[in-house]
Amino acid sequence: YSMIVILVFVPVFLLEGLAGSFFRPLAVSYILAVAASLLVALTVTPALALILLPGSAARPHGPGLMRVLQRGYGVLLPKVLDRPRLAIVVLAIVFATTALATPFLGEEFLPDFQEYDFLMHWVGKPGTSIEAMRRITIRVSKELRAIPGVRNFGAHIGRAEVADEVVGPNFTELWISMDPSATYGETVAKIREVIEGYPGLYRDVLTYLKERIKEVLTGGSAAIVIRLYGPELDVLRAKAEEVASAIEPVSGVTDLVIEQQTLIPHVEVRVRQEAARRFGLTSGRVRQAVATVLQGTSVGQIYDEQKIFDVVVWGTPEARHDLGSLRQIRIDTPSGANVALRDIAEIYVSPTPNQVSHENGSRKIDISCNIRGRDLGSAAREVEQAVLGVEFDRGYHPEILGEYAARQEARNRLLGVAALSLLGIVLILYSDFLSTRIALLLTLSLPFALVGAVWSAFLSGGVLSLGSLVGFVTVIGIAARNGIMLVSHYRHLETEEGLPFGRKLILQGAEERLAPILMTALTTALALAPIVVGGSRPGYEIEHPMAVVIVGGLFTSTILNLFLTPVLYQVVIRKGEYRAGLTS
Repeated sequence: YSMIVILVFVPVFLLEGLAGSFFRPLAVSYILAVAASLLVALTVTPALALILLPGSAARPHGPGLMRVLQRGYGVLLPKVLDRPRLAIVVLAIVFATTALATPFLGEEFLPDFQEYDFLMHWVGKPGTSIEAMRRITIRVSKELRAIPGVRNFGAHIGRAEVADEVVGPNFTELWISMDPSATYGETVAKIREVIEGYPGLYRDVLTYLKERIKEVLTGGSAAIVIRLYGPELDVLRAKAEEVASAIEPVSGVTDLVIEQQTLIPHVEVRVRQEAARRFGLTSGRVRQAVATVLQGTSVGQIYDEQKIFDVVVWGTPEARHDLGSLRQIRIDTPSGANVALRDIAEIYVSPTPNQVSHENGSRKIDISCNIRGRDLGSAAREVEQAVLGVEFDRGYHPEILGEYAARQEARNRLLGVAALSLLGIVLILYSDFLSTRIALLLTLSLPFALVGAVWSAFLSGGVLSLGSLVGFVTVIGIAARNGIMLVSHYRHLETEEGLPFGRKLILQGAEERLAPILMTALTTALALAPIVVGGSRPGYEIEHPMAVVIVGGLFTSTILNLFLTPVLYQVVIRKGEYRAGLTS
């Protein structure tokens, strides 16, 4: 059993990226706990039983509650064994219904973390001045601070000289902190209502953890990012508009924005090569002089009271803001004379892209959006279909990134490795029971244990996150344990106690394993009960859906082990199955 649990959790352990960062520690902890429990069961438990349970063999009857459960079980199980075809048909119908309903479950990568600190991007049009962004930021801060439950507010505009992000003065980050005693959903809704009142600005409201996750996945802060690649910026911008128009009608799409690659006024200097050569000047020397006037050039540093100040040579305000004055600036020549800029170059204002982004050697532009009011999976599939409906010329192609793409990658890896784990489980079961029938019986019964897990996911909101998938893995491990425990006891009764194969063996083995199976399910369910009852509150966003799935799966897996495994054992296994395996 311990080896099977380790194999069950190997797919979780091999998850990569953000999914691995979240769930790999869980897999490691679970595997270590199983290993520790195995060691305790082989060493400490026998010693404690010898010390604490003297004379227990003289008391064959269990507690009163267990005797009542065994009597009831002894009445129900024979009725199920008398109708094996009906039991198998019911099992097949339930499994088929569950399989057909599963595609209707929503899909999420990670839940919305209910943190009380938010980071909001507040981005104006390129070229917007610091004064304009400061004015609108002060205005929104007054509105946000007036909301009951908003405790603190902060902001910074643009960036420092040395910063981790290259942004212009049109970029602002707002920091909003809520009072933990405030009503979470109501306060967040009021914050969104305020910022939605500022059209023309790109804005979002994300918790710090959610914002970090999205930036790690795509470099942006949206749930879905459609990244277009191609050689020409004009074509990319046109296709970006076309893609945005295609996905805008999709239900649930919000905060739809195209990466701001717009044309802004830019001073261009075109050097007349022949005129420059007559004065002994090169294009680089001329452009350097113009850059010094317009942008400044650092020429040294001053140290004062342990502080460092850069010394920058910069043009006068008139030269920086007036083309006529800029044309009059004098440039030193190698001969010691100087010449006016207008005599060797043409100076004019031309529209220039505010930024040119590259990735993998290709120009790119992003169209990003968030999903609100529906699950991420269904909306992302509709967005993908809308993007595929847009025609792209040769050399241009889209790529869909974000949370949904990360979830699909994690799910595919989980399922791929799970197939190998399933093969390992079959080999382990065969090596123990030396029977192909028994190994296949136990292996094929494991998916039936997920019926309750699926329906509990429907009852808790109908959305599957990666936490729910990890819950499925846990349910399979518990179902495997109980199934092995029951079938192993059948083997013990037949090979060690000499009980002939038949109805009596099946009934006796099931009744004697009723208590361990129920205790396994009950102790696990009680351990998870606080998380299930507590709901999806702050700090339980990942554990709650996982706990709900496990508890639901425990219910159906227990029914499977107590009623359907004996039926399948009676139908599939032949007389002398163990002895045949041992003989061969």
